[in-house]
Parts: sequence; C-alpha cells; structure tokens
Amino acid sequence: MTSLLRRLSLLALCLALPVHAADLKIDLGHGVRTYDTTQLLARDDARTISIPDDVAFKRAMRYRAVPLKALLDGSSAQDALLFVATDGFAAEIPAALIRQAHGAEAWLAIEEPAHPWPALADGKGDAGPFYVVWTDPSSMKIGPEQWPYQLAAIRKLPPVAERFPGIRPDPALKPDGMVQQGFAVFQRTCFACHTLNGQGDARLGPDLNIPHNPTEYLRGDLLRAYIRDPQSLRQWPQARMPGFDRQALSDGDMDALLAYLRHMSGRKIHSKQ
Repeated sequence: MTSLLRRLSLLALCLALPVHAADLKIDLGHGVRTYDTTQLLARDDARTISIPDDVAFKRAMRYRAVPLKALLDGSSAQDALLFVATDGFAAEIPAALIRQAHGAEAWLAIEEPAHPWPALADGKGDAGPFYVVWTDPSSMKIGPEQWPYQLAAIRKLPPVAERFPGIRPDPALKPDGMVQQGFAVFQRTCFACHTLNGQGDARLGPDLNIPHNPTEYLRGDLLRAYIRDPQSLRQWPQARMPGFDRQALSDGDMDALLAYLRHMSGRKIHSKQ
C-alpha cells in the first residue's frame, strides 16, 4: 500500500509540474542560433499582446511575445523563410512580410512554463512552445497558414524553384497567366501541409499529384467545396485540414489554384525525396 501511495504521489506531482522550457533554432545562413524560453521571456522587447481573433484558438487570446523581426537579424527582405513545426507543418513566409510590414506585425508568442496555453480543439494538442501570431493581419491579407504553431525552427531557404523543380509549371507558360498565378497561390496556401510530385518540406497532408491529382478524381464543384470546408465533403472529426473562406482564398485565387493543379496533373514526376 505504501508503494502504491508513493507512486500515486509521484504521478500527481508530475501532472502538477509546469510546461518545461523549450528551444527555438534559427538558421539564417550564418550558423544556427538557439533561443530558449527563459531567454526570450527575459528580453527587453518582450510584451503582452492581445489577439482578438486568434487563428489557432478561434477566440481572443493574450500572449507574452517578442517582435519576430527582432530575431531575424541577418535576413533580407528578399529571403524566403521556412517555419517548421513539430507536427510536420512547414510554412514558407517571405521575410519581407515580417521585416517590412506596413500594418500587420508578426510576433513570436512564447508559452510560459508557469502558465501553459489551453489545449487546441479537435485533439490537436498544444500550440506551444512557440507560435507566430499577427496583429492587424487583415491589413496585409495574412492567411491562416502564416500562423504556424508548435514552432521548433526557422531557417532561410533558397528560392522554391531551385529547391523543388518538380512543382514548377511549364516554363513556356506566360509568367502572368492563370497557371503561374495558381502556382503562387499553391505555395502560399497548400505547400505548408502538402507535397507535390513528392517534393516539399511538409509532411502533414498527402501529396497532391502522386499517384493522383485531386482534379482527377473530384468534380470541380466538389473540390471547391472541399477546399472551402473539408467537413462538407467528408465528415472526419480528426481531419486537420482547415477550410479556406473567401477572405483567406478569393474566388479568383481559387480559380488560379485549380488551373495550376489541373496543369500539374499532366506533369507527374515520381520523386524519392
């Protein structure tokens, strides 16, 4: 009995312990810098900020946070930055959105060990230890995929066409045509979760061209409905794909995205990446 009580006491103590400090690694091409929770919370530029309509929690939230651009010394506005989460999500965000923001401002929210954030809905776990949040996001049309949570690392990237040639449309197409526009939309909205032709950094969702492109097995109206609200086509409580309303993805962007996907269905490359 004594042994059982001791084990139960230890279990209760473990459950009562606060969240442990965590590390964030940033590599901008000059060596990896590591910031831990304690260092970040102790910075002079740490602030308490309010987010009225938080993307992850779907309600108003308050965070201790530091301006993200303050952590990106050594980057330029021309750089592409990859934000890698522990759950396999990988969001590419132009450094210009963060460094030269006019209106919207990116912040690195830091989960305080003594005050952990609530769990996310639908069994998605915890948003911590780090989460990119934005003040006034509508002023620069910041999309939901540009709010990466469970953040573990940030690194500078070469241009996407150099890294993943298999996702590029036919270079003979007009640069300002619908397919090329859709390619830009794909990179902004889909590439954070999906690969295409086996290429990409994300591992959260299925590949969008191998073995079959969604335009090959879904009617156009059903595919549009699925992108707007995945649960409208397949009710699956554990599904992790968010819906893209017209504020996040306009009808014009939707048309361009589907044009790109249809085009890529004829450009399958079986990559081993």
